[in-house]
Amino acid sequence: MSLRLCNSRGRAGFMWEERVLFLDGEAIVIDKPAGLAVHPGSRTPASLEDHLHHLRFGFQRLPRPVHRLDRDTSGCLLLARNPKAHRRFQQAFERSAVAKTYVAILDGVPEPEEGRIDLPLKKISSAEAGWRMVPGSDGKPSATRWRKLAERDGKAMVLFNPESGRTHQIRVHAASGIGIPILGDPVYGRGEGPMLLHAFTLELERQGRSPVAATAPLPDSFTQAGFADVAP
Repeated sequence: MSLRLCNSRGRAGFMWEERVLFLDGEAIVIDKPAGLAVHPGSRTPASLEDHLHHLRFGFQRLPRPVHRLDRDTSGCLLLARNPKAHRRFQQAFERSAVAKTYVAILDGVPEPEEGRIDLPLKKISSAEAGWRMVPGSDGKPSATRWRKLAERDGKAMVLFNPESGRTHQIRVHAASGIGIPILGDPVYGRGEGPMLLHAFTLELERQGRSPVAATAPLPDSFTQAGFADVAP
């Protein structure tokens, strides 16, 4: 971090500077807590937008999220500190030029040690069940590489490298590609307890500047699931 952080405690009850993983004049990467939506919605009136004023760190302009993480997903979230940087970062995401890794605990143990899922995804919706993403030949191309890190008590810790950035991609690829949902997933799994999906690393190359690079430590929920000693 090249800039001085000032104390700012948000309504979520923690010091925001303690959740900053990377900071310079055009980018911030925070460790977003599970349970906090990035944007407000009909089911998520409280969101990160309520806390952006704590993340100005000397700037008058509020930072803006460049991408999204699901409300129940923790970990690396990139924010831009000016409009030009926001456009460049968004274009990098659209080109799949941002390297990301996720860690999840699966509600079961896959037999292969690793693999690649190539499964197009599309959005469906119904009045009864709401919307979700499902595999479909008419969906958008979507691919994810994965590797098993450890297994304990009928559960597996898995590292995911998404090659595309579709909504709910890792969650659907785990449930429908590997055949085992993420532990705690309320839509594609049993939904018992917290969803154990974490955006572990993010790296973005920049012309004329050092890369944006961050690693978010595993949350306590992974320790409580029995994987405290596993290093991704």
